Amino acid sequence: MTLIRLTLTHRRVIIFGLFLLALLVRFLTWQDNRHELWKVQTHVTIDYKEPARALAAGDFNSFVDDINHMGHTPGYSIVLAAIFKMFGESDIAVQAFQVLMDTGAVVLLFLIAAEFLPVAAAAICGALAAISPQFASFSLPLLPDSLVVPPILLAIWLLIRTRRESRIANFAIAGALIGLSCWLRSNAFLLAPFIALMTPLFVERGKRLRAASALVAGAMLTIAPVTIKNAIVYHRFVPLSLGAGQTLLEGIADYDQANRFNIPNTDLAIMRQEAEWYGNPEYARVLFGRDGIERDRMRVRRGLGVIRSHPFWFAGVVVRRGLASTRLDPVPVLNRESPVSHPIPSLSGNGQLLPLAPHHENYGTLYVSEAMGVKTGMDCVAYVPVKLEQGRLQIKIMDEAQRVVLALMNLDLVEGVSAPEQPVHKLAIPFVSANHSQVRLVVSNFAARDSSVLIGQPHVGELGPSSYQWLRYVRQPLRFVQRFFKTAWVLPLVIVGLFAFIRRREWSNLALLLAVPAYYLTVQSTLHTERRYVYVIHFFFLVLASAALWRLGTFVYGRASGFFATHKPETPKGRLV
Repeated sequence: MTLIRLTLTHRRVIIFGLFLLALLVRFLTWQDNRHELWKVQTHVTIDYKEPARALAAGDFNSFVDDINHMGHTPGYSIVLAAIFKMFGESDIAVQAFQVLMDTGAVVLLFLIAAEFLPVAAAAICGALAAISPQFASFSLPLLPDSLVVPPILLAIWLLIRTRRESRIANFAIAGALIGLSCWLRSNAFLLAPFIALMTPLFVERGKRLRAASALVAGAMLTIAPVTIKNAIVYHRFVPLSLGAGQTLLEGIADYDQANRFNIPNTDLAIMRQEAEWYGNPEYARVLFGRDGIERDRMRVRRGLGVIRSHPFWFAGVVVRRGLASTRLDPVPVLNRESPVSHPIPSLSGNGQLLPLAPHHENYGTLYVSEAMGVKTGMDCVAYVPVKLEQGRLQIKIMDEAQRVVLALMNLDLVEGVSAPEQPVHKLAIPFVSANHSQVRLVVSNFAARDSSVLIGQPHVGELGPSSYQWLRYVRQPLRFVQRFFKTAWVLPLVIVGLFAFIRRREWSNLALLLAVPAYYLTVQSTLHTERRYVYVIHFFFLVLASAALWRLGTFVYGRASGFFATHKPETPKGRLV
C-alpha cells in the first residue's frame, strides 16, 4: 500500500503520530542536555548572534558591511534576529523553533519514503528518524545545521513528485529551496547543478533541458541577493560567504600527520601563522579583517597548490573523508532518568591536585574513585577540580560496579593556552541516584591517548528528591532503541537496502534518493568537514535501511507462516472446531 491509496484520515494519523514521537524524543534530549548545549561551538554561535543583535536592533548597516560576519551566510542570523525581535534573546525560543523544523523534517522523510516503499516501511523510516539520537542532538545547538535539512528534503520530495506531475515549476521551486538552504549554510551551493546533471535518470526525454535549467535558475535567483549585496558592499564577486580558504587548508592539515605542508589545523593557528608570515599583528586577531577577501583567496590558492602538487594523495583524502561521513556520530542516548531539576551550587576551593598516570590507549581509564554513598531517588551533584594539560577527557559518574553511567562530561583544552597556564576546572556534575546507593567517579581518555591530568578529591552532595521519575517508563524503551543507532548496525542495512533497489532496477528512484548523499560524499568531501555539515545524508540512508528492514521482516514473516502452515496439527475426527 502506498501513501496515495491511504485515506486522508490515515495520512493524518501517521503524520501526527510521527510528529508527536519526534517532538517527545527531542524534548527529552533537550531535557538531558540543556545545561551543556551552550558549550557546543560557542565561538561559532557568538559569530551568528552578533549580527543578529545588530539586525534586531535595526542597525542594518552593521549587519551587511562588517566583513568579519562574512565567514557565514546571513540566513541563520536573520532567523535569530526574527526570534530575538519576537521573544527577546532567548536560547530556548531558538531551540524550540529548531526542534519544530526538525520534527517537520521527520514528516517530510516519511512522505519521501512513502513514494518508494509500502506505507508500513515508510512509517518505520519516519519512526527511525524520530527516535534517532543523532537527529535529535543536532537539532538543539544554536547552529544552522538542522535548519538546512527541511528545505533540501522538501526539494527532493518535489522532484520525486515530478514522476507523476511533470511540471517544470516543481524544478524551479526545488531549486529555490536548495538556494534557501544555502542562505543557512553554503555547503549545498553546487547541489542544484549536481542534480541537474542527473535529470536524464528521472526526467522524460524532451523535458530534461528545461527541467535542469529551471532547477539551476531557481537556486541562482534565490542566492542572487546575497551575491549582489557582496558585490555592492565589497566590490568583489563572493557568491555566498568567505571561509572556503581556511576550510580547505584545515581539511588538508587534518590528514597531513607528518606536517609536510606546514599547514595549521585550526582557525587560530592559521591566523597566527599569517600574522608571522606577513608581519601584520592584526592578522592574529581576526580571521578576515579589512583585507579578508584577499586573505581567503590566498588560502584557497595555497590549498590548491598542495592539491596540484599531490593529486593522488589528495584523492585519497577525499575518499577517506567521504567514507568517514557515512559514519553516525557517537552521540549519547537518552538518560534512564530525568535529569536533575534542582539548582546546582558551585564548587569553592581546589584542594590538593595530584597528577594521574597517563594511559596509552585512546579511551583508557585514568582514574576510578572510591565508592561514594548517596540516597536513592535523589538529585545529586559530584564535585571535582580538574586541570587538563594535554589531551581530552571524559568524566563519568557510574554505579559502584561501573556498569551503569549516571552522568558524563567531556573536557577539552583551552585553545591557545600553554599546558602550565591551563585553568583548573571546578566541575559540578549533576546526576540522579535512582536506585543506586553507591557511585564512583571515572576519568578516561576521550579519543586522545596520554592525556596529562591533575585531579582533586571528588565528593558528592545531595540536592533533593528527584522529579519526573515517571518519565523513566518512557525514556527506557526509547533509550533501548537508540542504542542501535550505530554505524555497525545501520550501515549494513543501508547497503542491503541499496542492493534491493539495484536488484529491482529502480534506477530513477535510486537517482533521486542518492542525489544528495552523492553530492555531499564527493563535492563536500573535497573540503574539511564535520559530521554536522553532512548529516542530511543520513535521512536518505534511513530510507534504504527501512527498505532492508521491511524486506527482512516480510521474509521472516513469510517463512514463519509457511512453517506453521506445514506443521499445523491435524484435527481429530469427530471433534468440533
